[in-house]
Amino acid sequence: PRISTMDFVQILDGNRAETVYYYTHNWKVLRDQAMEKGYIHSFQLLEVPRNESEPFDIILITTYADQGQYEKREENFGELIEARGGRRLMNDKQPADFRKIIFNREDVHHIF
Repeated sequence: PRISTMDFVQILDGNRAETVYYYTHNWKVLRDQAMEKGYIHSFQLLEVPRNESEPFDIILITTYADQGQYEKREENFGELIEARGGRRLMNDKQPADFRKIIFNREDVHHIF
């Protein structure tokens, strides 16, 4: 069965443009490459309305076809990151300046 990882991200201080730029030009690029190489099954970036009990704006989901892909995720993404070089940033803001990962879920197993 498929396995996913999920990050729940809060955009800081109205920096939506910087956050979307960062995920579009870094996170998405790496996942597109990972799909081409067969390292992942799929990925999604979802935007949700933030509320008091759920203080996040974005959910990032990376899905692996099976346990083997999941177990090699660090190695495979490490290879892609190394080949890519540095991160692409908007307005020279570092990730900590525009987003905060509220929580992360690893090893999410799909029932169907």
